[in-house]
Amino acid sequence: MGQSWGCCFCIDQASVGVVEEWGRFLYLAQPGLHFVNPFCGRWLVGTLSTRVQYLDVRAETKTKDNVFVQLLCSIQYRILREKADDAFYELQAPREQIQAYVFDVVRACVPKMSLDDLFEQKGDVADSVSEELDKVMGNYGYSIEQTLIVDIIPDASVRRAMNEINAAQRMRVASEFKGEAEKILQVKHAEGDAESKYLAGVGVSRQRQAITDGLKESVITFANGVNGTSAKEVMEMVMLTQYFDTMKEIGSSSRSSSVFLPHGPGHVKDVAEQVRSGYLQATSAV
Repeated sequence: MGQSWGCCFCIDQASVGVVEEWGRFLYLAQPGLHFVNPFCGRWLVGTLSTRVQYLDVRAETKTKDNVFVQLLCSIQYRILREKADDAFYELQAPREQIQAYVFDVVRACVPKMSLDDLFEQKGDVADSVSEELDKVMGNYGYSIEQTLIVDIIPDASVRRAMNEINAAQRMRVASEFKGEAEKILQVKHAEGDAESKYLAGVGVSRQRQAITDGLKESVITFANGVNGTSAKEVMEMVMLTQYFDTMKEIGSSSRSSSVFLPHGPGHVKDVAEQVRSGYLQATSAV
């Protein structure tokens, strides 16, 4: 920042030197080479950097809803070149002074906010800190360039609770969507089942109509082709033929269950009567 060689000294760029004469401030030495007369009591007593410096301050306080938090504040400041003598003589520990004012402002502002408000309005806290620091430190030759709240750290138990609350809210939303999806699925399944049953009913109705029409046509064709036969006899013969075909299919199927039916000449006649009665009822319904 500065080098001295007896009667001359050099001040680096972005620095300023403080020259005294017999222990009294004389002038501020700007960057470059300077000559002094030590025999007249003049000498360089110190140098100050005019570069932007930063200070991280960790302040612990509590919010309005009694949650303890730590705020990490980053203070960017510099020494005003024209007031460097005030910065050199007035403050012995400027960094500690800045830190004390940050503590004071943070602990005055944050307790008025809830934790959620603090996260949303951290810029307001930074502005309050910057305004107070600039007002106070400006009297000592310091300029506050920027104040940032770079992190807000609640207690570990509070962070876990906040995460659990957020997770519960998301689970509730997910459950609502899942329930709605299951509802839609069940409704669609019911609609499909109803449509399937309706179409099955239509198919059974058409099947019975086709069977009735086929039997009717077969009886008429057989009666016209064979002389001396009545429609009743032809109908009985057709019904019995279908009855035996059905029994044959039941017996030949590998997946069929045991079926017990009364069987004999008399029972065959009963079956014919039942089939004929069903056919006549179906015909009258048509």
